[in-house]
Order: sequence, then C-alpha cells, then structure tokens
Amino acid sequence: MPKPIVLITGASAGIGAACARAFARAGFDLVLTARRRERLEALAAELSGACSARVLPLTLDVRDRKAVEKTLGDLPRDFAAVEVLINNAGLGRGLDKLHEGNVDEWDEMVDTNFKGLLYVTRAVLPGMVARGKGHVIQIGSVAGREVYPGGNVYCATKFAVKALSRAMKMDLLGTPIRVSTVDPGMVETEFSVVRFRGDRERAAKVYAGLKPLSPEDIAEIVLWVASRPPHVDISEVVVMPTAQSSAMLAHRSEP
Repeated sequence: MPKPIVLITGASAGIGAACARAFARAGFDLVLTARRRERLEALAAELSGACSARVLPLTLDVRDRKAVEKTLGDLPRDFAAVEVLINNAGLGRGLDKLHEGNVDEWDEMVDTNFKGLLYVTRAVLPGMVARGKGHVIQIGSVAGREVYPGGNVYCATKFAVKALSRAMKMDLLGTPIRVSTVDPGMVETEFSVVRFRGDRERAAKVYAGLKPLSPEDIAEIVLWVASRPPHVDISEVVVMPTAQSSAMLAHRSEP
C-alpha cells in the first residue's frame, strides 16, 4: 500500500527540515522544496537512509509563480497525490519603521510569505479536492495575531495568512479537506539571522536568557495536527515558550 505524501516548502532548514524528519519517521513519503539545493539533497539522503522514506527534493523558489506551476504541475505520478501540504517557506527582514523601510525587502516578504503560499496552494489544492482527501497546514506566527514595533510588513503578511486560512476553510466547506494554522512564538532557527541580515550576534540576543522553542517542538505539533481523525480539523494552534507571553513580552534570566 502506498505511503501518504507530504509536501513541505522551505524544507532545507529550521521548522521545514524538522517537519520532514518527523513525517518521514511517521511513515510518509516526502516532496521537499527549497532554494538551497545542497542542503535539500543532504536532507533527502539522510531521510532515505534513516527512515526508508521516498524523498523527492525539488529546488524551487516559491516566489516564482511559473516555476511553481511547472514544478508542482509535473510531479512524478508516484508523488503527485499530495495528502498533506505544509506551507512553511517564509522570512522576516529588518525591524525598520515603515517610513524608513526597504521596499525590496517588503517585496521579498510579501512574495515569499503570502504570494508564494498562494501559488503553492493553488497548484496543490485542486488535486486534493478532486481526490476527496487532503490537509493544508500553514506555518504562521504570533506575528499574525498581534503587531509589534518594527514588525509592520512582516506582521501584515502573517495576518494575511491567517485571513486566507479562514477564507479557505469557508471555500472548502462541503469537502473533506482540512485547513490548519500553527502559529509559533520564539523558535530558535535561522529566522533572526536572516531578519538581521547575517548579524549573528544581534540574532543571538533574541533568544538570550530564556529557553525558546525548537524546530522539533513545532514539527511534533504539526504532525499531531495532521494525524487527527478525518472528522477533526485543528483550525488554529498558538504555541509559545513558557517564558514568552506575547510577541514582544518575555521573561529573561539574568546573564
């Protein structure tokens, strides 16, 4: 009997890679997409060996609509029936005030976090509807629930994901397709390094004095959401470290 297939975007590191490992261990075959081919192929080799999973690594920039349509429209038959889509690809850039913001970075966030998610979902969702089986899981953020200083455009993209997910649930009413969002607080990944344009010292301060969530923490939750019985749709999950109570409020121990 063929294994169920999960498609994960942004799978080369962080939450995406952790989800790939969790779903491979749970018996899924995987379609993994990301921009960094070497990392992606290394992960595919790891999972093929350790978990005996079939893994299809695909170099893909979700911002490129034509590439998304071609790549996901031409999936090999053995990988075409995607059962779980995890829209994980995303990034933040800077904490500038809006009137001082970098427009190119705005475009990068909007094109990756929202438009890329739209492109991928549009390519995968019709097949789910036609087959009468599927689950779309968005990796959102607490930034999609509360705005914080300097978060302007990044927060707006995550609010858009939250709104879109609710709208998708309405559009899919009457089908068995499920839609969920998992909204983490502080997770220690490359996110802050990217946000601060490679400044690792500044990025490390984001997590200083507290124990943040790990990518594996989020992957475990995503797998749990996907593993509920078909009549159960976990619409929204918000998860933060115990030391965090809002997007910008956290308790830190003395150094």
